[in-house]
Amino acid sequence: MNKQSQLEKQAKVAVLFVCLGNICRSPTAHGVFETMLTKAQFNYAIEVDSCGTGDWHIDHAPDSRSAAAAKARGYDLSHLRARQVCAEDFRRFDYILAMDKQNLADLRSMCPADFNGVLDLFLNYAQNLSETEVPDPYYGGDSGFNHVIDLVENASAALLGHLREQL
Repeated sequence: MNKQSQLEKQAKVAVLFVCLGNICRSPTAHGVFETMLTKAQFNYAIEVDSCGTGDWHIDHAPDSRSAAAAKARGYDLSHLRARQVCAEDFRRFDYILAMDKQNLADLRSMCPADFNGVLDLFLNYAQNLSETEVPDPYYGGDSGFNHVIDLVENASAALLGHLREQL
């Protein structure tokens, strides 16, 4: 039995990306990581989702500037819709990765004592970056959305490598 067949029989690893409104940073991470998994032919082993700690944009598509910046780099976010983090996420996901320290603090405040997964900053997986948080580009210009993609690509590639070693 080959490695892919063996992994397909195991439960998938589940990764959740979290930001504030789930319309800029976390859907970008979701789309970039999902694309990397498909290109690496590893999407059968890892489930990906994203959400926000806030409830302002539930059921909305990603911000048009995020979607446009992602599309220009080969990532499709059109199938994503915003949702708010919920208690079930702590049972469903093995990795819950926040875009910034405030969202991480918010997640920690709602995290049940029996959560056995990883609750961390997404950029802790990045390679050779001085930044620890993915900045929110919502109130800035277009360059902020491209910077988010740069950070997300770096951390996503490293996270994929980490998960491959774990499986």
